[in-house]
Amino acid sequence: MLETSARLLRLLSLLQTPREWSGRELAERLEVSTRTVRNDVERLRSLGYPVHATRGSVGGYRLGAGAALPPLLLDDEEAVAVAVGLGSSATGSVEGIEESSLRALAKLEQVLPPRLRYRLAALQAYTVAVPARRAGARIPTDLLTTVVAACRDRERLRFDYQAHDGTQSRRDTEPYRVVNFGRRWYLVAFDVLRRDWRTFRVDRMRPVTPTGPRFAPRPLPEQDIAGYVARKVGSVPKRYPATVLVLAPAAAVTERLPGWVGSVEARDAESCLLHTGSDNPQMLAVWLGTLGYDFEVTDAPELAAHLEVLAARYARAVAGGPD
Repeated sequence: MLETSARLLRLLSLLQTPREWSGRELAERLEVSTRTVRNDVERLRSLGYPVHATRGSVGGYRLGAGAALPPLLLDDEEAVAVAVGLGSSATGSVEGIEESSLRALAKLEQVLPPRLRYRLAALQAYTVAVPARRAGARIPTDLLTTVVAACRDRERLRFDYQAHDGTQSRRDTEPYRVVNFGRRWYLVAFDVLRRDWRTFRVDRMRPVTPTGPRFAPRPLPEQDIAGYVARKVGSVPKRYPATVLVLAPAAAVTERLPGWVGSVEARDAESCLLHTGSDNPQMLAVWLGTLGYDFEVTDAPELAAHLEVLAARYARAVAGGPD
């Protein structure tokens, strides 16, 4: 049988799992009586842990949210995962959490046992993040938490929004999910006035407080919300649209195609049309060169001009080489 202090820690670890435990289940796990479980629960409550209890055949004990953050028990994998996440947050796309992330990471590293500290040190020493040459727009922490809270509480969210072309509008939405795509954050919401699903860049939103009334949830437009956002981002009108004939089966091109690049339309068994575009035709020309298939451009003069420049540059690069 575990000693009292060790038993309390074991009980706390069980209660931190997202489920309810009956007194009998806890007693069996701890190898004590249900009366001892009740006494231990009272001890945890006296230490500030909000342990809730519900009666009935489907009731039990669960750990709820309290007024202050009590100490948490993490297993080895959870502790390393949290530490890695805090390290990433310090250089992430959410503004204002860098210092808080570093303080939390320092506190966590201080109490890690030597074996975990060694693992974390190895991760930090032998992994290198490649800095993005063009970072996405950073967003304030309070803006992100406001949007996520509205999704969680199913409260209508009104905000002023600046579209891709710079136009301003007031939106009244039912928010559902926030998706981190690359270094940007997107809100998937049902636009009440337009009666349709929309995707909004969070950094272009200026919420109008307070939030609106609660709403009844609707079925999501797709189960794969990440894929849905990727396709929506790819369908945003580009300054230089292009249709490219790719001499490869549509399935093969789709497999290599990130969702933001565009859409693929089968032409026949051996070719397809890639509907794409870019605000920077030079970058699109470079990307097409990495696709790995022959292609033809017929209706995008800006893209064709950059392809000719690249072709001449590559030809000069091998002009003095062997046959």
